[in-house]
Amino acid sequence: MTGFDANPSSLRGAVDLSSLVRGHEQAAAAAAGRPAGAPAAAQGAPGAPVAVPGLAFQATDAAFNDVVEISTKLPVVVLIWSPRSALSDDMRLRLATLIAEQAGRLVLATVDGDANPQLVQAFQAQSVPTVAGLVGGRPLPMFEGDQPDEQIRDIFSQLVEIAGQSGVNGVAEVADAEEAAEAEPEPLPPLHQEAFDAIESGDFPVAIAAYEKAILQNPHDTVARAGLAQVRLLDRLSHGTLEEIRAAAAAGPTDIPAQLAVADLDISGGHVDDAFGRLLDLFPGADAEGRTALRERLVEYFDVVGIDDPRVVRARARLTNLLF
Repeated sequence: MTGFDANPSSLRGAVDLSSLVRGHEQAAAAAAGRPAGAPAAAQGAPGAPVAVPGLAFQATDAAFNDVVEISTKLPVVVLIWSPRSALSDDMRLRLATLIAEQAGRLVLATVDGDANPQLVQAFQAQSVPTVAGLVGGRPLPMFEGDQPDEQIRDIFSQLVEIAGQSGVNGVAEVADAEEAAEAEPEPLPPLHQEAFDAIESGDFPVAIAAYEKAILQNPHDTVARAGLAQVRLLDRLSHGTLEEIRAAAAAGPTDIPAQLAVADLDISGGHVDDAFGRLLDLFPGADAEGRTALRERLVEYFDVVGIDDPRVVRARARLTNLLF
């Protein structure tokens, strides 16, 4: 997903969410003294200040009512992320910076998908990061995977415009700056911070070295292992254009390096099953060297996506059958 229909009617039924979000919407409507399904425009005067815990704050399954209530007055960007995914953690920090540029017209609610499975299901998140808008309790699909900052800014502008057409145009006012500061995430371990800083500056080899050193120090550091897989993916994607990679894959359907490269594109775009299927389909006809390359890349993808993800479970079972 890369954007959404800039039509006010899309605020109604944009996504068929589970009863979780519908239940929260009904609760927010009841708390506001309006019937469920009534237009959010009834909430507050245009441009009215809206008390929020911060321009970026955490949201949970248990407390999502508060987020829905904010969305009746001010558009909310919802990010589903995972601390096991360096890419989604990077997106969390990037979105917080981009939200700050909006001067209170948007706020960011971050959802740790590992700890909040109901919201993952409610927003139909198939991968991390997944980003959606929330206006008047109604979700708007935005995008999955990585996106350049300029495209994200454009999507944010669309969200503000759509929300304004429905009267949801409040301005965020941080309720307590000290409490907001206390809510900031814990500092990263030194090697993790070194890797993150290197990713921010585009120096992927330095980030890879930092994560490898962290794993040497603690072989059970699952966050570092996931981060290493993610930054290796970013490093590979930095070589060659999308058009070049896809053209090479189309020209060589059994060319393992070309198919590995296009599988990287699939993973980075959130097309996890496509990437797994592409490499697993190649496996039976590959020679020993090719099988090793395919197996190692698949194992790396398992770390990127998360070993508990059902798509990983299915792909791992299929790989095991092919190996034995």
